[in-house]
Amino acid sequence: MPDKNGEDKRPDPEALLGEAARETRGHLKIFLGAAPGVGKTYEMLLSAAARRREGTDVVIGVVETHGRAETEALVDGFEVMPKTPVAYRERQLEEMDLDGLLARRPQLALVDELAHSNVSGSRHPKRYLDVEELLAAGINVYTTVNIQHLESLNDVVQQITRIRVHETVPDAFLDRADEIEVIDITPADLMQRLREGKVYVTQTAERALAHYFSPGNLTALRELALRRTAERVDQQLLTHMQAHAIPGPWSAGDRVLVVINGHPKAAALVRYARRIAERLRGPWTALYVETPRALRLNETARDRIADALRLAERLGGEAVTIPGSELATEILDYAGKNNFTHIVIGKSERSRLHEWLFGSIVHEIVRRAGNVSVHVISGGNDNAPSPRTITARPKKTPFDFRPYLVSSGLVAVASGCGVVLGRFLEVQNVALVFLTAVLVSAVAFGIRAALFSSLLSVLAFNFFFLPPYYSVSISDPENVVALFFFLVVALIAGNLTASVRSQAMMARSRARTTEELYRFSAKLAGIASLDDLLWVISSQVASMLKVHVVLFLPENGSLELKAAWPPEDVAEEADLAAAKWSWESNRPAGRGADTLAGARRLFLPMRTGRGPVAVIGIDSDKAGPILTPDERRLLDALSDQAALAIERVNLVSDFDKAVRAAERDELRAALLTSISHDLRTPLASILGAADSLVNLPDIAPNDRNELLSTIQEEAERLNRFIANLLDMTRLESGAIEPNMSLQDISELVGSALRRADKILARHRVETSIAPGLPLVRLDPVLFEQVLFNLIDNATKYATPGSVIRIGSRRDGAVVRLQVADEGEGIPPEDLYRIFDKFYRVRKSDRQRAGTGLGLAICRGFVEAMGGTIEAGNLDGGAVFTIALPVPENERVGAVT
Repeated sequence: MPDKNGEDKRPDPEALLGEAARETRGHLKIFLGAAPGVGKTYEMLLSAAARRREGTDVVIGVVETHGRAETEALVDGFEVMPKTPVAYRERQLEEMDLDGLLARRPQLALVDELAHSNVSGSRHPKRYLDVEELLAAGINVYTTVNIQHLESLNDVVQQITRIRVHETVPDAFLDRADEIEVIDITPADLMQRLREGKVYVTQTAERALAHYFSPGNLTALRELALRRTAERVDQQLLTHMQAHAIPGPWSAGDRVLVVINGHPKAAALVRYARRIAERLRGPWTALYVETPRALRLNETARDRIADALRLAERLGGEAVTIPGSELATEILDYAGKNNFTHIVIGKSERSRLHEWLFGSIVHEIVRRAGNVSVHVISGGNDNAPSPRTITARPKKTPFDFRPYLVSSGLVAVASGCGVVLGRFLEVQNVALVFLTAVLVSAVAFGIRAALFSSLLSVLAFNFFFLPPYYSVSISDPENVVALFFFLVVALIAGNLTASVRSQAMMARSRARTTEELYRFSAKLAGIASLDDLLWVISSQVASMLKVHVVLFLPENGSLELKAAWPPEDVAEEADLAAAKWSWESNRPAGRGADTLAGARRLFLPMRTGRGPVAVIGIDSDKAGPILTPDERRLLDALSDQAALAIERVNLVSDFDKAVRAAERDELRAALLTSISHDLRTPLASILGAADSLVNLPDIAPNDRNELLSTIQEEAERLNRFIANLLDMTRLESGAIEPNMSLQDISELVGSALRRADKILARHRVETSIAPGLPLVRLDPVLFEQVLFNLIDNATKYATPGSVIRIGSRRDGAVVRLQVADEGEGIPPEDLYRIFDKFYRVRKSDRQRAGTGLGLAICRGFVEAMGGTIEAGNLDGGAVFTIALPVPENERVGAVT
């Protein structure tokens, strides 16, 4: 609850929730090293041995000794979880047995090499995700990692060592560690270990000393490890303070906060704060408190604030904007909650009288700062023009008389009402009517109109209601006191009302911005295609900010204009150069930016956690800055949401491509498998029969005819196989264009039976075609092929001598045709897959001959003709039902 100074002393809810979550998880300790060979694994084993002696149940999940004798000696005596084999590219590799550890549930698990990438096919692609699962299960973990594997330092390490490290660990994982122990040895000691062969074998050690393990590299990596650990300790301290409502600051590490506003010295304050932070080697933040007064700032002041915040980000600081009403309270509260030890603020240039009447923000902060050092900066205008600078004369804003005229009218109305009410009320009560006019002026027009209305009300009240009447003179000294306090009350009430009005306007503005962002995100969420998404982004941003918008996306190694609003907008050469620079440098460029300011548009990179995904360019017909600070913040929020939406669509597209590629690979593999069997079998029969005919010239006529019949049958089988492959290729490529015409079902059934005469030789066929069937619109060639494939499928699965039934009837608006057999039927679990490519029902250990394409082709052809096909079981056998729609002119009077 707030203390006597009005400061909130309650613990931070998020920090408390974080501590509560950590209590249910395992304890994570990371042994951090600057480079390989510093002794991380050795120290981890030593610490684990000490815990084991204390009675802790310790199990080694994985420890890599790299053949080092002293490390191997420490492993002896520990329980070691056997590794689990993982098949990878026809090889058997070994990985940590995560399931074994979870089932064993030791109190402490040792997991070496946190940044390790698991073999493809493992449950998690990275070992740190294995550790995360162990922690979530309540198992404490000791692990090791080198500083070069930290994600945020990947580029820095590459610049230092000229080596790109591909196995990385997210910074967030390191930040969640309960304990970090830095294993630190001097570069000279590490290099000596290398020479002695304690890290690598001799030849490898010599190469390492010449490249990665140079004294300069090791010193830089050592500093990175120590600095990153110090940052983590500082963050832990801040979290502890927030969770326990400790006001701070605790001077365990220096943090600098610079307060900016619309003053010309804002940029100079930012630079001064950065110099202090550099000397103190601590983080720094630029803070802008958005008060109701911000609504009355002119465009120049707003631009200065936006420029100062952007300057802070460019110089490596953090830019923060928070809402508030009391500047000093908000600044000190933010500094205390975030453990800032230094506050930089500009000296007020207001007069002594103004400060005496209304107070001084600077003096208030200095008085209440406590242990925080306050730097009050005065000096020249950082943005003052040089003698050679030509500045445009500021455009004069015409004075708005309307608030004062309306306020005068309100006072006049109050005077009239007072004259009427004065006949019935005491004169002191009439004063409330004038106070009402002051409040209305404050609500409608703000503080200045309220002050004017207060003064005018005092004069009118004196003129009309205090003796001597109709005169500004005052005869009774008591009335002077009454008028004075009336003025004071009117000023206070007007000021408070105007302040409430300003806060309400700010709240409405924030609510409107939030609503716009919500509608924007809702529109983006429902879009699946990239073109539609870009069009919505450009049109919505243009509508919300009243600007022109262009969007550039990478394509074939260059940036291409993909969307614009208005649609006829084109990009000039200067715009293209600015967009390219913004994309490559990941920074703003163009109009209003520091780089390529001659461009017509301002270009901003649209970023996600994976980097930039697009570049947005905006311009406006108005002179001066394109955006106000509020609009710039809205644009940043819109860009962030749009970037995530673009990344989502791109990821979906990449996923679809990957799925199609996988399906093509699967199709290719299945095709090769099918060809290897179904092509080889008939070819072997043909070659065998032909070989017999060639090598046995005296063969009996009956045997010769049988061999020739075998060649013919197997050749027809090959022909059907190739025809199926060609049909499936046509279906996959979308080349099927049915030649639709009205056809008689019974004629097509007869044609298919004649074509299947040979494969039906060992079966009986029964047909049942209902009389009076209407003609059906279909492609006769495709439909005959469908019937042939269904008959061929029935002969493969039905026993010789059994009956194959073909029937057709009208069923309301469709004509149904069924092909049923007396075979073994289709297992229920196979019904939903029976029409998949290359899928064949397996019975016991035996699989029927065939490619698995016939039924897939049936479904493709039937659906191309506008019909449906289903599979089922009937009286023990399989039944396939085709449904084709009856033409519209035949549907009247249909019966089932």
